[in-house]
Amino acid sequence: MSIITTEAPLHEAHRDNHTHRDVNGGWLRPAVFGAMDGLVSNLALMTGVAGSVVSQQTMVVTGLAGLAAGAFSMAAGEYTSVASQRELVLAELEIERHQLRKHPVDEMEELAALYVSRGVEPALAREVAMQLSRDPDQALEIHAREELGIDPDDLPSPMVAAVSSFGSFALGALLPLLPYLLGATTLWPAVLLALAGLFACGALVARVTARSWWYSGLRQLALGGLAAGVTYALGSAFGAAL
Repeated sequence: MSIITTEAPLHEAHRDNHTHRDVNGGWLRPAVFGAMDGLVSNLALMTGVAGSVVSQQTMVVTGLAGLAAGAFSMAAGEYTSVASQRELVLAELEIERHQLRKHPVDEMEELAALYVSRGVEPALAREVAMQLSRDPDQALEIHAREELGIDPDDLPSPMVAAVSSFGSFALGALLPLLPYLLGATTLWPAVLLALAGLFACGALVARVTARSWWYSGLRQLALGGLAAGVTYALGSAFGAAL
């Protein structure tokens, strides 16, 4: 592949192999949300139970129950949410497809008016809209992008979202449980491992966002620690009352 070597400023980004990250995929959000939710919710659940002073076996059962229930809940919720969103988008696309068939001239004028509003000269905008409207599939894609803000060829997959959230939640929820599975009898190893996991997840998320790794990591650490502290206090209070 040849690389542009001209010194023109407009080509500077391309000469430096300018690329963008994929921000439309259906896996990143549920995967990140699932991992964070698994860590925080199972850590909070286990610290709440530990606050009432229970046995190691009870802690293991509690952690496994929280992992299984949360993972299936996350997967079901993500599948339903993304599937509903996808069905809504497809319904809107069908409406747009119907309008293009029934009122092609009006839709073409609408597209031309949109280009004019963005600074294109009216005659040129109409010519561009006319040429783009010759292909019905291309016209539908352009109208979807311009009017609905979506890419018909890049809709999120409900199955991808469900599997991503299930796996990431289970992995996150496993961290606070792991010390107990390995024989720990106190809460602190589970807390330390879970908090380290929260910081690591936050730092990893920063690789696909504009935030610094330490800020993102500390933010997740603080939120998870707060949740664990509150539930531990509640568990201690209820345990003492009982």
